[in-house]
Amino acid sequence: MKKAAIFFAEGYEEIEALTVVDLCRRAGIDIQMVSVTGSEYVTSSHQVCVRTDTQVEALDFEQLDMLILPGGMPGTRNLEQVPALTEQLKRFAADGKYVCAICAAPSVLGHLGILKGKKACCYPGFEKDLAGAEITYLACTVDGNVITARGMGCAIEFSKAIITALQDADAAAKVLESVIYRISENDR
Repeated sequence: MKKAAIFFAEGYEEIEALTVVDLCRRAGIDIQMVSVTGSEYVTSSHQVCVRTDTQVEALDFEQLDMLILPGGMPGTRNLEQVPALTEQLKRFAADGKYVCAICAAPSVLGHLGILKGKKACCYPGFEKDLAGAEITYLACTVDGNVITARGMGCAIEFSKAIITALQDADAAAKVLESVIYRISENDR
């Protein structure tokens, strides 16, 4: 079974984080909600408090196939201040393992140099932070081991790309159909 981790900092965007968790778990992907705050409870930018599964200090990165960053402010800035996470993001990218970010969070990947020569998208206004990337304006952009998405309204498309990467397109389509997400003929 493929394993992923999604990271929660104070001020995360709850829809971007919890949509990914929900849909990945429906697909049978082992996804851990990981706090970077020193507390198992983390509060979103809209004051939604969730209990995470583990802390970044206790996470066994060697067992993971993918790292995921939700956006939100100040959540994105708070994620970028965690060396235990940023070092692993660089290592995963260098090793060809998946790194994923949505909304403002692709800026973290840009600041780390991970997006050089890659296609990527982000929330409008953060394009300047995607150093070396070819900017797209798609809902979600996949370029090799890097998956980015533009914002909260793209959380299902982002989740679809994550499930496709860790399993396959059929698994993603089944999950989206089960939640009555509009599936185009191209997705079948």
